[in-house]
Amino acid sequence: MNNYYSQENHGPFELINIGPLQLEEGSCIPDCRLAVAVHGTLNADKSNAILVPTWYSGTSKAMEQIYIGEGRALDPSKYCIIVVNQIGNGLSSSPSNTGGSLAGPGFPNVRIGDDVSAQHTLLTEYFGIESLALVVGGSMGAQQTYEWAVRYPDFVKRAAAIAGTARNSEHDFLFTELLIEAITTDPAFRAGLYSLSSEVQAGLKRHAKLWALMGWSTEFFRAERHKALGFESMKIFVDSFMASYFAAMDPNNLLTMAWKWQRGDVSRNTGGDLATALGQIKAKVYVMPISHDQFFTVEDCLSEQKMIPNSEFRPLSSIDGHLGLFGTDTEMLNQLDAHLAELLSSPTH
Repeated sequence: MNNYYSQENHGPFELINIGPLQLEEGSCIPDCRLAVAVHGTLNADKSNAILVPTWYSGTSKAMEQIYIGEGRALDPSKYCIIVVNQIGNGLSSSPSNTGGSLAGPGFPNVRIGDDVSAQHTLLTEYFGIESLALVVGGSMGAQQTYEWAVRYPDFVKRAAAIAGTARNSEHDFLFTELLIEAITTDPAFRAGLYSLSSEVQAGLKRHAKLWALMGWSTEFFRAERHKALGFESMKIFVDSFMASYFAAMDPNNLLTMAWKWQRGDVSRNTGGDLATALGQIKAKVYVMPISHDQFFTVEDCLSEQKMIPNSEFRPLSSIDGHLGLFGTDTEMLNQLDAHLAELLSSPTH
């Protein structure tokens, strides 16, 4: 077990065993455990449930700290906000916490659709929920949001996809390949059979540098935003913030999520036809790219939004780029809250 993924660091959360999860790639997780953090209380008819899936490397603690709170759009005094950690993130079933043949590099390939299927089982069988007032997520959380809206159109009343696409681009696939290679080319990785995550220090640092390069925008660098965030130089920012963020994480966990991210594609539900997949969404949808995102660009998100009935395009303005999701830009969070509050007050099907 990697102590980084403890309740002390990422709690409180409850581990819920949903039983065997049959995966799209053919394998099975016999006892699939989902790490779930609940904020607020379900009302009598269970109509106030909001689902928040997590992004690459992120956990329910980040969602709580950045997006949830009294007076915010995601207000636990009004809604029951259920944050589900994605499979492979270190809290839910993952290479780092699964024993036997599924431990470490033996962990099976998981798809976005597998996460959503597991979450559907959790919501219906454990919570007795029959519909969601909102599904909202950023980055890989947005990939899951789209999958929810396509796969369970009658279940999802509203959906907000932040800084993510319904089908991953070739550009993003290639970049993620470099994130993977940064880790796997470290000799200490040993094909995933390392003893401790810290042994793969060089690979994790290269991984972090790639995130620093693409996660923030060129404008972020030019404006020296690292100084506003409290770091004297870009080198200190990369070493102290980016590298230390990834340093304690389990490499096999990161690889499981990266493989999944690369292959996010709702058109798998419709034989590869993206327009047909997005066309069957019934939820009221807000598509919210970040203006300077180098992963999920405004143009890519707009082209998908045009295929979604009853959707609106609500881009968020921030030179922080994709990693504005970390909550570094207060003004962007204010924009986001305003859009989500408006979406939550809008009528649905």
